[in-house]
Amino acid sequence: MTDSIQLPDDGSCAFCAYLNGIRPYTVLSRDDVTATLVTREQRGIAHLLVIPVRHVETILDLSDDESGAVMVAVREAARAIDRAEGRPGIAVWQNNGVPAGQSISHVHFHVAGTLPGGRTEWGNVPELPVSETDTLADKLRAAMSDLPSEQE
Repeated sequence: MTDSIQLPDDGSCAFCAYLNGIRPYTVLSRDDVTATLVTREQRGIAHLLVIPVRHVETILDLSDDESGAVMVAVREAARAIDRAEGRPGIAVWQNNGVPAGQSISHVHFHVAGTLPGGRTEWGNVPELPVSETDTLADKLRAAMSDLPSEQE
């Protein structure tokens, strides 16, 4: 547990609810340690969230094993976006605490392909229905199936 970081007062964890099937959400991939979600708020082309499966509030609370597994999952998300969308850039960001912009008290990494003019969208974006994020997941899974699991 963090001692000084001010966490959002967001009640029950939305990410844990998604992973436990309590609330509908598109899970692109999942193993024992990490999950990659297709966010309904697409701030790039495409925009994914990589999270540890265990409820962990901030990056400070990740174990060494989780840290490594999350970084590999972030890299694989970036590879999938690159292959599926052919974006000229990929943004990765992560926030810890309310002052840093964290809105859900479960550590998560954003991985997003850039928009046509560059960058990603930081303002309000429409929330897509799960049917649309499921379609995006199918496209990304097809791209991921063509990728080797490790590159030297």
